[in-house]
Amino acid sequence: MPMAQGQGSGDFRETSGRVQIFYAVTRNSYGVLSADSFTQANPSVVTTTANVSTTLAGVTKKGVLGGSLAFTRYDAGNGFHGGAVQIASAYDAKLKPLGVFINDAVGNAFENTPGVASNRGPYLCGSGTTLGFSIYETQVQVGASTALTYSVGDKLYASVNGMLTNSETDSYEYRANSNTLGFAALIGILKVVPDANNSLMVVDLRV
Repeated sequence: MPMAQGQGSGDFRETSGRVQIFYAVTRNSYGVLSADSFTQANPSVVTTTANVSTTLAGVTKKGVLGGSLAFTRYDAGNGFHGGAVQIASAYDAKLKPLGVFINDAVGNAFENTPGVASNRGPYLCGSGTTLGFSIYETQVQVGASTALTYSVGDKLYASVNGMLTNSETDSYEYRANSNTLGFAALIGILKVVPDANNSLMVVDLRV
C-alpha cells in the first residue's frame, strides 16, 4: 500500500501489521533474509514465561514480525539480514541492528506473501522516520522479570529479542559486548507513550 502524502499533519499513515508508518525516510529492500527469518519463534531468544512481554500475548506466528528489528546476519551469508538470534548459544557482537521490519516475513493467510516469494524483507531506517509500534518489550528480559516503565524522551534500543526497549542493559549489543554499556545503537526516541488514549508506542527513528 503506498503511503499517502501529507503536509506534516501526522494524520496520513500506512499500517503494516504490527507497525504503523507515519513518516518514512527509507524503505530498504537491499539484502536477503536469513532462512530462520521465516521460522524463528517469537520471542526468539529469551523465552522464560515470566519475561515474555505482554505485547506478544497471543502472537503464535513464526518468523520475524513487522515492528521487530532487522539485524545484520553474517552467519547466514554475505548481505543477509534477519532477526535477533544467538550464534553458538551466545550473543554475537557482529549482529547489528539495521532498522525496523515493515512486514511479517511469512505474510498473512489469503494475502500475497512477498517475503516468501522474493526472500526479501524490507526494513525502515533513517532519522526522521516516525513509527507507531504495537509490539515492544514490557518486561526486563535478562534476569528477574520486572515491568518496564516508559517516558517521553526515552532512548530506545534493540532488545535481546529484537524488539524495542528502554533498558540498555537488556540490549542485544550490551550482552554481546561483555555486559558493557556504550555499545548499543540508539534505535529511536520515544515520542508518545502507550496509554488509555493511544495504543501505540510512537517513535522517531535514529538508526
